[in-house]
Amino acid sequence: MHHRNIKYLTEQDEVLNKIIQTIPLPPQESTNNVFHDLLSCIIEQQIHYRSTKKTFQKLLAQTGLDELTTANFPILEEKGLKNIKLSMRKYETIGRIVEFFESHTLDWGAMKDEDVEQALSKIKGVGNWSIKMILLYTLQRPDVFPADDYHLKQIMIKLYNIDTAAKVKAQLKAVAGNWSPCKSIGVRYLLAWKEHQKNAVI
Repeated sequence: MHHRNIKYLTEQDEVLNKIIQTIPLPPQESTNNVFHDLLSCIIEQQIHYRSTKKTFQKLLAQTGLDELTTANFPILEEKGLKNIKLSMRKYETIGRIVEFFESHTLDWGAMKDEDVEQALSKIKGVGNWSIKMILLYTLQRPDVFPADDYHLKQIMIKLYNIDTAAKVKAQLKAVAGNWSPCKSIGVRYLLAWKEHQKNAVI
């Protein structure tokens, strides 16, 4: 199925076709832990799968934790969060995430994308970008397009001749619309291209 989706993208999108012929798609790993990954998005302003600064990972290493749960969160709070500077808004969002996960036991894997979005959007301070990262990386849903992702937007503006004087997000969504029902693979290829081919000319 995976190979069929890649073949489909090569037929649908000339830019992606060139990228797919140039670089391999990196393997996709997941913690399958929505709580852990959501805190990564808030604390580092990046999901740890994509992080270059490894701020979140270093923070965990300081506390001796491999994976966060609501049960061990107080250890992170005591040994880790005190050592980094976060805005009051971030602290408040982190608190609300902990409260939400303490009071809700959800089977994220069994939920539809829109139900995941609806549930997480109830947490004040958790925005659309963070939710899309959870769908894309943690839950590995096949048809996710994070139109608010800064790096993805910059890549697409460059590769697809997006008119920055017009409505950029609408143009990005129009391009990604051609990738459905496997937008996630398209997104991952574009991000991999930026990582591996920074000096290449497509």
